[in-house]
Amino acid sequence: MSEVEFGSALAEIALLLGIAFVVGSIFDRVRVPRILAALFVGMGAHLVLGAPDPSAPLGEILGLLGQLGVLWLLLLIGLEIDPREMSNMGGDIVLLTVFNTVVPFLFGFGFMLALGYGVFLSLFIGMTRMPTAEAVVVPILDEFGMVNTRVGRFVVGAGVLDDLVEVVLVVVASVWIGTTAAGTGGSLGTAIEHDVVDVVGGGAAFALVAYAAYRWILPFLATWTRGRPRELLLLSSVTLFALGGLAQLVGLGLVVGALVTGIVLRPTVDGGEPGRLGVRAAIDLGAYGFFGPLFFLWVGRSVDLAGMVEAPWLAIGLFSAAFFGKLLGAWLLVPFGRATREEALATGIGLNARLTTEIIVAQLLLGAGIIDDQIFTALVAASGLSTLLVPPLFAVVLDRWGPSLESAGAVAG
Repeated sequence: MSEVEFGSALAEIALLLGIAFVVGSIFDRVRVPRILAALFVGMGAHLVLGAPDPSAPLGEILGLLGQLGVLWLLLLIGLEIDPREMSNMGGDIVLLTVFNTVVPFLFGFGFMLALGYGVFLSLFIGMTRMPTAEAVVVPILDEFGMVNTRVGRFVVGAGVLDDLVEVVLVVVASVWIGTTAAGTGGSLGTAIEHDVVDVVGGGAAFALVAYAAYRWILPFLATWTRGRPRELLLLSSVTLFALGGLAQLVGLGLVVGALVTGIVLRPTVDGGEPGRLGVRAAIDLGAYGFFGPLFFLWVGRSVDLAGMVEAPWLAIGLFSAAFFGKLLGAWLLVPFGRATREEALATGIGLNARLTTEIIVAQLLLGAGIIDDQIFTALVAASGLSTLLVPPLFAVVLDRWGPSLESAGAVAG
């Protein structure tokens, strides 16, 4: 990368962030989280300039900063999660995760079958209706101060459990593609079982490392900092990159790694001492003043709504299967006495954030020739439509029912 290319990329990012700053000031006046301004500016830039080439300087820089944004935002959210309160809702979260994955899957599977696609391909497309990009909506919960409400715990808890489904989805897709490319040499079931066992083993190793860091390593290292904010922030950064990288290596993903890092670091940086308060403030400023806008700008530049024109009904059908499937999945908690109607609606909308694993799987299937350009375009467009509608709609719901959602803690769990 030449100095001219690097400078040009930085200038374009500066221009887009400057526009997002102006748009965010307008958003503030209508009670929409200003961090979403970067999302819409990025989407507008995609329509005007197209998607940045990932191998070009702009794509490389924005992609790296976007990934760091995911880590930093979710580190902050993890610091605000109370594991004891989350465990009190464990049964509710598991039940929600089951409904939140099974119902959209059945809707997507049935939709593709009705259009005449094969059972196996319909199974995969149905599975792409299940994942949630909780990283997109959790910052909105944070801006409204609702991370530790029941809705916040539903979205974070179900989103994290949902990541396990995403891992299985990517593993199955990758193995299927490898088996297809190699002909019939090898059992698909055996290969999938082997990869899933690897992921489970890696997850267990990650859990052991995280627990050791929480119980022994971080408390010991924290004594070396003598409560100084700079040293505590550096220790937090080392932990974030170490656990985030380890989670990615064992197949759990950055989302799980960053959230767990926040939870693990909570005893180390929590408390009323000036040094610890300074670290929390620094992480907050970094998340919402720098990394957060870059993350949403990166997501927005990836959204191609023009694809709706090429396969509108297919894209709308795939979008509807996921959107209404997740709404219904969350709504099923109401008859079980696990959530109020307002909580179910807010949770269902929040869990509809997209544009993560389903795009990865779609790209894998397209590259292997298993799906055609029309299905790929429809999958991307459906995710883009969710990215366009869900964050502002979620913000409106939280703004409208925020007080009642905060006080809805008496629902049985």
